[in-house]
Amino acid sequence: MIIKVIEARYLGDFQVALIFSDGKEGTFDGRVLLQRNGSLLEPLRSEIYFQRLFIDAGALCWPNGLELSPARLYETSRILETV
Repeated sequence: MIIKVIEARYLGDFQVALIFSDGKEGTFDGRVLLQRNGSLLEPLRSEIYFQRLFIDAGALCWPNGLELSPARLYETSRILETV
């Protein structure tokens, strides 16, 4: 099954609530991403810019062209347990 992000909502403090195409929900911690270096990551260090996230073709994206793979987000996000 191909996983896609179908909803993303900024929670504050570089945390993003995600809903995946299989119905699971998770939280992505952007602070982990920002520990890395790279020219595309620099603008995201501003929380105002980080909040400009959007979904394109199932991936989490920002206006500067940074795109995070939905499969990788699924692997690295804290998935909420469903009861």
